[in-house]
Amino acid sequence: MTETGKPLVREAVGVFQTEKDMQAAIDELLTHGFDRAEISLLASTEAVEAKLGHSYRSVKALEDDPDAATIAYATIEGPGAAEGAVIGTLAYLGALAAFVPIVAGGGALAAALIALGVGGGTGVTIGALLARLIEKHHADYIADELAHGGLVVWVRTWNPADEATATRILKAHSGADVHVHGLPDSVAKA
Repeated sequence: MTETGKPLVREAVGVFQTEKDMQAAIDELLTHGFDRAEISLLASTEAVEAKLGHSYRSVKALEDDPDAATIAYATIEGPGAAEGAVIGTLAYLGALAAFVPIVAGGGALAAALIALGVGGGTGVTIGALLARLIEKHHADYIADELAHGGLVVWVRTWNPADEATATRILKAHSGADVHVHGLPDSVAKA
């Protein structure tokens, strides 16, 4: 409880120096019963600075700051799945856009199949370009966070057993400055 009688939201926090270590910790947290909704990461530098109203040099200053902008955890497969979805959807739409008018107009099967291939190929090309942009955005985010001192992970805990489990897991995967803190309910992250 805070001095005003408001309950505290408790969370474990740790900072990682590699995306691989961070992901391994998150994977283990998920296998030990923590929900994705209970895990958050530091938002982009631009989002953090916009929310804080000033720049920051190190994530260390943000670990316990209830005003730090965070993002909900999305699986590491997220960028890959997004790439696949973008490519697949654009390939399908491109193929469909080329195929439907020919078939609807009574076109020959060969012409319809050629249109299907050309339209799908165009969609795949556009999708591949968009996938590269998604991948670059993810790589830039990771590089920027590491330049500020590391990748911060917050894990919402509900009781002392959760706190012990979360801190053990974060430390086991090279998490630095692992600790538990409380936040007023009104400023709880993700």
